[in-house]
Amino acid sequence: MFISSLSKNIPDFILRPTYRVYENKLISEIMEDRVPHHVGLIMDGNRRYAASKGLPAYYGHDMGMKKVEEFLEWANEIGIKVVTLYAFSTENFNRDDDEVKHIMDMFEQRFKEIATNEKIIENRVRVKAIGNISMLPENVRLAIQEGESATENFNNMALNVCIAYGGRMEIIEAIKRILDGCNGGIISPDEIDAKLLSENLFTKGLPDPDIIIRTGGEVRLSNFLLFQSAYSELFFLNVYFPLIRKIDFLRVIRDFQRRNRRFGR
Repeated sequence: MFISSLSKNIPDFILRPTYRVYENKLISEIMEDRVPHHVGLIMDGNRRYAASKGLPAYYGHDMGMKKVEEFLEWANEIGIKVVTLYAFSTENFNRDDDEVKHIMDMFEQRFKEIATNEKIIENRVRVKAIGNISMLPENVRLAIQEGESATENFNNMALNVCIAYGGRMEIIEAIKRILDGCNGGIISPDEIDAKLLSENLFTKGLPDPDIIIRTGGEVRLSNFLLFQSAYSELFFLNVYFPLIRKIDFLRVIRDFQRRNRRFGR
């Protein structure tokens, strides 16, 4: 807080080295303790960031997408293996048609670029879209297939992008699949438990998130990974996503390490 309050009055050429020293100090502390395996991120505040500058919503989404690349570098630097982004919910389809179209075009472009993205290739990041993909335009679905295929053999880091995603819908669809198994005699009702439900979610095979970070100042999950977040540590940051700093991220990790996760025990 002290550094943040001073930053408004300190010239950038002085502030940058100061931040760098603090970042290195935080990283040193973090690497001496357990690093979370899976981080979920609710990227909130893109539109409000754009509005604060008197610009259209798409500007905020573009800046948010650029910030995602930085966030992934921060996560990779300290050894986080799984990042799940809440990129577009099922409810987001109710937004202005022009805004939705811009976001879909942005998704198409970004997924197509994955095959030649130097950072993705260098860091061997496996990319997967999670959600009701059938709700997306065909061009976006094809781009997703292209991006997923290009990275399917990478295993250093996993990036899950939740698109046309809703936590309640995910659970309902999982229950339907389980009921189909019961009706077909494949599954006995006595076999239904948390493990079976987890195996029928979009996130099958992934560990539950250790941390969920939400930017933008709102304090809720907004239908994100509802089942998987039962024991996640939650962090709500009062900063628009395009403005999140590496220091903000590292502080979250440090605070996570200081918490005592009891998992109900």
